[in-house]
Amino acid sequence: MSHNTFGHLFRMTTFGESHGAAIGCVVDGCPPGIKLAASDIQGFLDKRRPGQSRFTTQRQEPDAVKILSGVFEDDRTGGQVTTGTPIMLMIENVDQRSKDYSEIRDKFRPGHADFTYQVKYGLRDYRGGGRSSARETAVRVAAGAVARKVVPAITIRGCLVQMGPHKIDRKNWDWAEVDNNPFFCPDRKTAAFYEEYLDGIRKAGSSCGAVVEVTASGVPAGWGAPVYGKLDQDLAAAMMSINAVKGVEIGAGFAAAGFTGEENADEIRMRHGKPEFLSNNAGGVLGGISSGQDVVVRLAIKPTSSILNPRQTITAQGTETDIVTKGRHDPCVGIRAVPVAEAMMALVLADHFLRHRGQMG
Repeated sequence: MSHNTFGHLFRMTTFGESHGAAIGCVVDGCPPGIKLAASDIQGFLDKRRPGQSRFTTQRQEPDAVKILSGVFEDDRTGGQVTTGTPIMLMIENVDQRSKDYSEIRDKFRPGHADFTYQVKYGLRDYRGGGRSSARETAVRVAAGAVARKVVPAITIRGCLVQMGPHKIDRKNWDWAEVDNNPFFCPDRKTAAFYEEYLDGIRKAGSSCGAVVEVTASGVPAGWGAPVYGKLDQDLAAAMMSINAVKGVEIGAGFAAAGFTGEENADEIRMRHGKPEFLSNNAGGVLGGISSGQDVVVRLAIKPTSSILNPRQTITAQGTETDIVTKGRHDPCVGIRAVPVAEAMMALVLADHFLRHRGQMG
C-alpha cells in the first residue's frame, strides 16, 4: 500500500492499523534545536482521545505517545531538543476488541472502504477497517503537535459549527466555550441543544454528520506559491485526507457562488501605515498565497457509517444480505475530527513556512 506520506519539506509518514499492536508516524524535515518532549504532544492527543464522554466511542485508549528518535537531551537547555533527524512517534493500541467484527468479516459495510479495499488489494482488514480506520488520525495529531513547534507564532483553533442540520448561532461565538463542552462548540446555547440531539441519535442506533471550522491566526502574508503550490490547494488536500470528510471550503466557500462581485471582494484600506482588509471572504488566501488575514477552512463530515440499524449489502462472495455493525463507534465522528483538522492545518503551515524560507530566504 503506497501513499502513506504527507508533505514536502515537512513530511509525515504514518503506519499501523486500528487493531494492530501500535500506530505511529515518522516526522521528517523538522528543523534542529526545537524543544520537544512527549508532554508537548500529549495534550493535543488528549483532546482527540476516545471514551471521554457518552458522545464518542467508548474504546478506552490512553493514547500515550512515545518519542523514539529525533531528539537529544541538551545539557545547555535542560531538556530535549530536535536534532534535525527523523522523529519517530509511537502510540500503543491497548483496547482492541476484534471479536466485535467477527460476524461481518465477509460483509461489506455500506459507506465504508471495505468494498474498495477488497477490489483494489484483494483483501481487507475487517477488524475496524485497518488503515481506513479513523484510529490512524491519532498520529496525525501527534505529528501536528510537532508542526506547531515549527510555527509557534501561529494560533490554530478548531471548533464544531454544525451537527446534523443544526448550525450554531455565530452571534454567540466564544472561543473560550470550545473547551467547556464535549463538542468543541463555540456557542454555549447550541452546545446544550447538541447534547439532547445527539443523545436521540445515539439511542436510535444511528449517526449524524457535522461541519468543523479551523482558523489559523498569525499567518504572515506571502506563504504559498502560484499554480501548483497554492496554500489553499494543499489545505484542501490535507482536509480531504481525513476520514469521513466529503467537502472542504476556504473562507466564504460555496456561499461565494451566491455573492455579487461587490459582495465577495475583500476591500482594502490603509490603517496605521499597514494594509487592512475589510472582510475575509477569501479565507486568508489570494492566488494561492496567504494575505496575512486569518486562514479559515471548513470541513463537511459525513455521518458515521457504522450504525446499529440494519442496512442492505453484499458479501465478498456476491450474496445479497443485511448488515448490523456492532462494536464501539462515534455517533458523530465530526466531534473528534476537530483536533485532527487542527493538526492537518499545522502540518500544511509548517511545510509552507519551510518552503517559503527555502525559496525566499
